[in-house]
Amino acid sequence: MPDQLIRNIPDDLLLWIEQERKDQRKSKQEFCLRMLERAREVGDRDRLPLFNALPAPKGDDPSEFIPFKFVDLFAGIGGFRQALQRLGGTCRYSVEWDKYCQKTYREWYGETPKGNITSIRPSEIPDCDILGAGFPCQPFSIAGVSKKKSLGHAHGFECVNQGNLFFTLATIIEEKRPPIIFLENVKNLRSHDGGNTWRVIEKKLRSLDYDIHAQVIDAAGWVPQHRERIYIVGFDKHVFDDRVDFTYPAPPDGVRPKLRDILDPKPDAKYTLTDHLWNYLQEYARKHREAGNGFGYGLANLDGVSRTLSARYFKDGSEILIPQDGKNPRRLTPQECQRLMGFDDRLKIVVSDTQAYKQFGNAVVPKVVEAVGRQILKVVAKHLTNTKNECLLKRGTNGVARMRKSS
Repeated sequence: MPDQLIRNIPDDLLLWIEQERKDQRKSKQEFCLRMLERAREVGDRDRLPLFNALPAPKGDDPSEFIPFKFVDLFAGIGGFRQALQRLGGTCRYSVEWDKYCQKTYREWYGETPKGNITSIRPSEIPDCDILGAGFPCQPFSIAGVSKKKSLGHAHGFECVNQGNLFFTLATIIEEKRPPIIFLENVKNLRSHDGGNTWRVIEKKLRSLDYDIHAQVIDAAGWVPQHRERIYIVGFDKHVFDDRVDFTYPAPPDGVRPKLRDILDPKPDAKYTLTDHLWNYLQEYARKHREAGNGFGYGLANLDGVSRTLSARYFKDGSEILIPQDGKNPRRLTPQECQRLMGFDDRLKIVVSDTQAYKQFGNAVVPKVVEAVGRQILKVVAKHLTNTKNECLLKRGTNGVARMRKSS
């Protein structure tokens, strides 16, 4: 299997290929394939691994047979990793600073992610086909902004510990130039600071010569949870067209998942709210209702979908309460949160309930990432198999930097 699907090509070699194929009036793909055929004829096949072991398409969807490599930045508990591995990807590198998330990641995937991303040199990160990153969302989320404002703290890009990490990510993208970037954040990213935050992010990514696509997707089509997140996909214009024909996935056909589908039949009694907490939540909701505010607990409809699971769920579980006959409502168990997010529930939870609630509340929904990832691979498959005049060769990083400086 190839080390990587899309390869860096030194500038001088790329220029030679371009000149030769023009002289011979061939496309890049036709020229490169002819060169490989000649190499095979003289017995050099094993010394030319560029397209070695790429499997031939065996069905209607060639994207299902494309091996690829990815890196998992701001990895959390591996929502991107779980999804991309399902599509046949191999993770080459992971980064996550939270020690409890590292513990879960190590248990689930057999490796401990690197720590603080700001202390990692881009050169340490291996080349890859897809760079996945659910970069920190708290400084842009509705709840995060409200909390920071109430405490008099900065939010968005002014939040030094979290907001500025986007620029760290942008530096990595600029220096590594992955052919495809695949990012996730909260829906509020687009509206934060009157839309200025999103304009800065989009402008920065486009300035790096990426064709940028973005769409808010509600996970309710895949899991029984109303969870809107923005999914950002970028294609390197030095590999793909200036404007890629990419479409986001529609929810699966058929019956939508229901909340009751993920519930434990006999949950531990410790998850039932105490009289004190239940009375407090009802009184809190009453006061806000009288004041004309929408704050309050959420008693879930078991035949529908839940509210959004948040990282604060460990505090009182108020946003998703499960009604019980003859008893106070209860909060979800960590295992139910695992299923609510679409994670494989055969994976063992190895942290406390508090940390598990935080981890699932901050995670991406793997099934949505997988659906978007499948659409990304269709673009790659089209360029590899259906577009006669294309061949996925990428300029070397240093060459791109030199070209940018001279332009």
